[in-house]
Amino acid sequence: MPPFLKKFFPEVYRKTVLKIGLDSNYCKYDNQGLQLFTSSLYLAGLTATFFASYTTRVLGRRITMLIAGFFFIGGVIFNVAAQNLAMLIVGRILLGCGVGFANQ
Repeated sequence: MPPFLKKFFPEVYRKTVLKIGLDSNYCKYDNQGLQLFTSSLYLAGLTATFFASYTTRVLGRRITMLIAGFFFIGGVIFNVAAQNLAMLIVGRILLGCGVGFANQ
């Protein structure tokens, strides 16, 4: 969405909206911050799954799902209140942890 790109990824916004550079989508969205934003949820989910398996074994499924819920709530709060890219990525990491714990 253009307003989202304009606020958090202005370089990508300039490439997409102002048509600077090549017309290929691979060139428009070539930004390390955007790639970190996209992959942080998945990497955090993968890592959290290993910790969640231990938590499930020790504390049980109900507590693990409760922890996942807290991660989801924390991630949503960070993403809604995000003022910069760092807050956005922290929120995505918390959401990824929620996904990892919920997977167990």
